[in-house]
Amino acid sequence: MSRIEQLLARLSLALLWLLTAAVSLTAGKAIGVEVLRSASIPEALIDPLIWAGSLLDLGIGLWLLSGRALRWCCTLQLVVIVGYSLLLSLMAPAFWLHPFGPLSKNVPILVLIWLLMRHHDKAAALA
Repeated sequence: MSRIEQLLARLSLALLWLLTAAVSLTAGKAIGVEVLRSASIPEALIDPLIWAGSLLDLGIGLWLLSGRALRWCCTLQLVVIVGYSLLLSLMAPAFWLHPFGPLSKNVPILVLIWLLMRHHDKAAALA
């Protein structure tokens, strides 16, 4: 993976996280509320959980834009995506079959993050 490819991968992932943060608090908030309610999450926790998830996504997006400590950022992304996927699989397993792929898209995203981390590590070892 060339430096340009690494930059494009990092910027596309940053865009994904930043858009997810924004959508979670706007157009997609009703979906999040519905999923949390269907999982019997207490009403008082729903807004704080949505805000926490959105802020986490925002933080990851901004971290990617900074380009700093990329290995740690990639590791956090992997953990968060696997965690989100497991939780959503338990709360709304039908999302695996959704035509827009809210869960199935996570598989290629995980691969892209892993490739970015792997190539970043190789570049750091050569430096």
